[in-house]
Amino acid sequence: MTIKAMSEIFYRPHLAMKHLRDENLKGTAEVLVLLSLMALIPAASLFIGTTQMGWSLFPGGELVKLSAISALNSAIAFYLATCFALGAMGFSIHWMEKTYGGHASLERCMNLTLYTAAPLLLSGFAGLYPMLWFCVAVGMLALAYSTYLLFTGVPIIMKIPEARGFMFCISILTVGLIILVGLRAATVFLWSTMTPLAYIG
Repeated sequence: MTIKAMSEIFYRPHLAMKHLRDENLKGTAEVLVLLSLMALIPAASLFIGTTQMGWSLFPGGELVKLSAISALNSAIAFYLATCFALGAMGFSIHWMEKTYGGHASLERCMNLTLYTAAPLLLSGFAGLYPMLWFCVAVGMLALAYSTYLLFTGVPIIMKIPEARGFMFCISILTVGLIILVGLRAATVFLWSTMTPLAYIG
């Protein structure tokens, strides 16, 4: 994915998906590197925001900062969880595509995951200002646009009718929800047992 292709998904999503469909891909490794780099955005932003700015639940509320070690542990765990979630989604799309008549390669499915997740990953910059209301608002907008990209891209990239593409998207979103719930449960477990958060000031 180039910078041009990245920007294209925001102002010409249909054309961006057609370019993805027709793009000559070099291999899964290249896509995985891009996924891993993009996944750094939310993790690094939250590390900086929670150690330098401090976070608060409500506007005007007391700012709480995490210690550097605690924030680093959380950022690493968040980064690994994001990479796992993106990889799992790509493999799930590839695994399910034959059911819906798709004929995309694993590389193209991974690229579809990256294209559709790009707004969510870029919204990670909101972590630089880690106020709960702000991060939730930005995240919801990014989630809505990522969902739109998914419903736009699946019929184009998989070369299937829109009705079948709609059902495929529902299946993808279901898998995504299952992964999200699993990651939430793992996060609660880790924070309460293995890596409890340490606060300063």
